[in-house]
Amino acid sequence: MNTSVVKIENLVKRYKELIAVDHFNLNLEEGEILGLLGPNGSGKTTTLNCLLSLLTYDKGNIEVFGKKMRPDSYDLKKDIGVVLQNVALFDSLTVYENIDFFCGLYITDKKLRKQYVEEAIEFVELTEFRKFYPRKLSGGLLRRLNIACGIAHKPKLIILDEPTVAVDPQSRNKILEGILDLNKNGATIIYTSHYMEEVEQICSRIVIMDKGKNLANGTANELKMMIKNNETIYIDVLNLSNENVGNIKQLNHVYSADYSNNQLVVKCNGGTHNLIHVMNYLQDNNINFGRVHSELPTLNDVFLEITGKELRD
Repeated sequence: MNTSVVKIENLVKRYKELIAVDHFNLNLEEGEILGLLGPNGSGKTTTLNCLLSLLTYDKGNIEVFGKKMRPDSYDLKKDIGVVLQNVALFDSLTVYENIDFFCGLYITDKKLRKQYVEEAIEFVELTEFRKFYPRKLSGGLLRRLNIACGIAHKPKLIILDEPTVAVDPQSRNKILEGILDLNKNGATIIYTSHYMEEVEQICSRIVIMDKGKNLANGTANELKMMIKNNETIYIDVLNLSNENVGNIKQLNHVYSADYSNNQLVVKCNGGTHNLIHVMNYLQDNNINFGRVHSELPTLNDVFLEITGKELRD
């Protein structure tokens, strides 16, 4: 049985008339990489701030490592690492000195702290930049330094808030590899991002929240099964009659079939051989067709269907 690292029960946080978090529940087990997703204003940041006891809340219970989280729970906080979206570094300190400062907030033994700082520098591959000041670093290097500062004390729980924002593909790949390595080395991780492909790549479980509520919870594949459209089929075909389109709509698991500009678009809900069934219908009725391709839903499709497509502030 896995150990619960974070347990949030019926969390409510209000700002006067605004309910930022509305009876939110979450259980995070040891060894997970949990993707916490939501549009702007969904309550993610407020929830994380409540989890870290940086905000008071109106109702609910939060436990970390099996103990109630309070503002003075320093015994719990020393095992938590936080990497915020906004890079928080000291411009007057070098790479080494920045990591040493943040590590020193938790590790007082100088010999052990030196070891941890060196290991963090090596982990994010900043050895050749150890004497550089932040203003001399690129965006990707700054992100990696920011991560090193948050994880140098070897926390058991790491909260990563959009750590790959505005970095190049090479830096993004290096950061994602580092997160997976942290997890393999025993860290449990909460990961927030608007990059759905990243979340699908590294997260073992995903929670989608909006308007302060937990709307969906599961693996990427489990979430994809929650939405109506499980497969979209595109077939180039000439002179398809309305009768043919109507018949295709009657096939098992087909809920939509549209034909225009010589392309048939079929949308399916469930089923495992939908493409074969549609192609068999065309062949049985001597209907010639050309290019065929099928698309499964993406995590982005799931996110938009669950949270809606209206723009957020």
